[in-house]
Amino acid sequence: MRRGINLVLAAFALTALSYGLARFAYGLLLPQIRQDLALSVSAAGWIGGGAFAAYCLGIVATFVLSAKVSPRGLTVMAGAAASLGMALIVIASSGLALGCGVALAGLSTGLTSPPLASAVAARLDDTDRPRANGFINAGTAAGIVFSGLAAILAAGQWRQLYALFGLIGIGVTFWLWFAIPRRIVHDVGQNFSLAMLRRPGVLPLCASAFLMGLASTAIWTFGADILRSEAGFSDRSIAGAWIVLGAAGISGCATGVLTDRFGVVRMQHLALAGIAVGTLGLAATGASAIYGLAAMCLFGAAYIVSSGVYLLQGIRLFADRPDLGLGIPFLLLALGQTAGTPIFGAVLEATGVTFALCVFAAAACAAMVLCPRDGESPRRQMCQSTEGLGR
Repeated sequence: MRRGINLVLAAFALTALSYGLARFAYGLLLPQIRQDLALSVSAAGWIGGGAFAAYCLGIVATFVLSAKVSPRGLTVMAGAAASLGMALIVIASSGLALGCGVALAGLSTGLTSPPLASAVAARLDDTDRPRANGFINAGTAAGIVFSGLAAILAAGQWRQLYALFGLIGIGVTFWLWFAIPRRIVHDVGQNFSLAMLRRPGVLPLCASAFLMGLASTAIWTFGADILRSEAGFSDRSIAGAWIVLGAAGISGCATGVLTDRFGVVRMQHLALAGIAVGTLGLAATGASAIYGLAAMCLFGAAYIVSSGVYLLQGIRLFADRPDLGLGIPFLLLALGQTAGTPIFGAVLEATGVTFALCVFAAAACAAMVLCPRDGESPRRQMCQSTEGLGR
């Protein structure tokens, strides 16, 4: 992996930027943003949903542009979108302006994963790819930890924080220009057709990923707000909880090892159960702050492992098109998040925290029931899955 170390480090940085800062930091800073801009819970939900909708558009755009635009070009576009989106957030004075900035920042995540998958597959051999992609995948958690630490130091100054994140994005964008290959020559396999969605296991994978994405929005978008309203967490304590969530998510680096040892289906069931229990645990925050921290910790680990397992399953089902194997489950996951954010906001306003969290925990349980099953051995699944793996 030594010859591709610059690529791997730049890919890690882009993942941390687009996922950890440009997309998920909104949930961390939402209590301060709502207070300054006088946003209702429903408005905050629609704005958060815009980021996930833009993510979907970004993934579709990479499918359309991949034959015309190099991985370098797509990743530079991702870095630029993240930087510009966060710059718009800095100067936002209304919900509409904020929504435009959040959506543009969210677009960057959709432009990030497929070109990184192509770059890693082209530059590294089969032996090095799993380790490289495990490291790159941890960028999301690292970005979340960094945003939490920065929030503690910034002491409630969310505009200054986004300005810092935007400057980091500019630096990462320039780095990508030199680190990502300009041209990649490889066999892209057969062209996409709707008939490919009829492959055994694809529809259950899509349905399960959609429901997992929907369930996850309870914490990703409203977790910080719930910690403040139910347990009286200060901005500093909320940032600490965010750090706990991100640090736990770094355990997702072991997803490949865990699926090899215990099997893909079993690990997906455990991860989705963790998302459900973590979501329900947030409802107990009012009784003790420790329950809130435990819920965030469990959710962080479970979410990163679950999304990694969907990635493995998708690439195994689309061995001839690893970019689709990555993009399709992540697209459905993002569609679930797009729908889930405004739905959770509406249910929260209408029924209260406990009922809303129970409904979304039930969605994670439904995802557990629907996730695809097969009879292949864990080791064979991993051998097929790691070819072309990337995020």
